[in-house]
Amino acid sequence: MTENRTPYPVRVDATLDPAPSRWLWLVKWLLLLPHAIVLFFLWLGFMVVSVVAFFAILVTGRYPRDLFEFNVGVLRWSWRVHYYGYGALGTDRYPPFTLVEVPDYPAHLTVPYPERLSRGLVLVKWWVLAIPHYLVLAIFLGGGLWLGTRGSDDGWDDSWSAGTGLVGLLVFIAAILVLFTGRYPRPLYDFVMGMDRWALRVAAYVGLMTDRYPPFRLDLGGDDPGGTPAVPVPPAPSGSPVSPPPVHTPS
Repeated sequence: MTENRTPYPVRVDATLDPAPSRWLWLVKWLLLLPHAIVLFFLWLGFMVVSVVAFFAILVTGRYPRDLFEFNVGVLRWSWRVHYYGYGALGTDRYPPFTLVEVPDYPAHLTVPYPERLSRGLVLVKWWVLAIPHYLVLAIFLGGGLWLGTRGSDDGWDDSWSAGTGLVGLLVFIAAILVLFTGRYPRPLYDFVMGMDRWALRVAAYVGLMTDRYPPFRLDLGGDDPGGTPAVPVPPAPSGSPVSPPPVHTPS
């Protein structure tokens, strides 16, 4: 029986490759170097935009739309890289270099634009209210809490800290199983997706993109429960007796 859950505004969907490469994960760190360089600058922009948005929301109660779309794009780009790389190893398809949604890529993220945001919450949600989630994510992701949010001696570290947390451990186990069996165990994948989805929801919340407090729950699997899919299903042609297939199909 499917449990009814209130959908969260930040929707994260993904599709697991049915036949992952046994060896590609060994060199993905090298293949992702171009993305790491680009994401370093994108996350610098994300932080600057978040500061500007903070004052805009404080004064007007609105998140400037162009700035909002940029920051959502940074999260989306980061999620695709994370999903391809060592935060999930969910696909062998190389991530595209774009901020916009790519309908045929197996990882998706969408955040609906909020017409109004609380002026009071903007003062506290990114630090006081988010502290319980930071503690949870410290377990999931390790010493850091989110991509782009850890300080270092030479600036901001733009890498996920999944390598030292529960996500990193489970993905490593999955990688070993893929190496020897050619299969990614579905229960393991579903659990990793639940933790990644939790982190992305918190990232959008502390990035001031929504006033809805992130739920303390693991929504497992590739399909985010409830709400509108990140990539809408196109309408059937006029007069067509057959409905179009869903975008995300379970492996």
